Amino acid sequence: MRNAILLGDGFVVTTDNSGGIGEKPHDVVTVSDFVTAYFAARVALLEQWAAQAEPVSVIIHNFSGSDSWAAYVKGVEKIFEEAGCELPQVSGSTETNMELMQSAVAVTMIGMQRLVEDTDELEWYVYGTPLVGNEVLERQNEIASTRLIKEAMDTGIVHRMWPVGSKGILSEYRRLTGNPQIEIETHFDIQSSAGPSTSVLLGINVHNIERARQLLGGPLHKITEIDSFRNEI
Repeated sequence: MRNAILLGDGFVVTTDNSGGIGEKPHDVVTVSDFVTAYFAARVALLEQWAAQAEPVSVIIHNFSGSDSWAAYVKGVEKIFEEAGCELPQVSGSTETNMELMQSAVAVTMIGMQRLVEDTDELEWYVYGTPLVGNEVLERQNEIASTRLIKEAMDTGIVHRMWPVGSKGILSEYRRLTGNPQIEIETHFDIQSSAGPSTSVLLGINVHNIERARQLLGGPLHKITEIDSFRNEI
């Protein structure tokens, strides 16, 4: 189940971290602490949904110093606001004894699984463009919308969701289904990193494809499995 940890009794833990990304002079990518926490929280939230869970608590692990704490909290608050979700309790800790030369933060979420009916009539699509580094800031209109994903899942239009991470679409699809080869009706590289899950895999019931296209607005790229016979021709 991707990077989620199942604790029993329906509890799920997910987390994401960022290092060398922030406001310190030696950071590799210079962005606000708000943006850094926003995208870390985005990944942790999407992984909760992939585990069919909803967060009940958020923990921020702040290694950037006390001046960064408020911005990190606001970044977490923003992703829940955009997703249209109630903000859980936010807590955490800050390293104040040692000052690091680069920014570092992790966002951990504890969630509770919800009951979702299984279905075998799913087609898989890619929603959002794989982006990494400065592309994430420069091409924000291509990032999969958490608000629309949440709405699609709540209304039953999307039955399953799986975030794409640094290993790319092909790797994540293999982890999800075990199928080795795929092709997608799009131009982007299926092995390139999607950074903070700027793209996701959506399992959509075959009867809801058009409803999904209407709701999500942006392009949905269908995933087609390549069988071994065709691959040998």
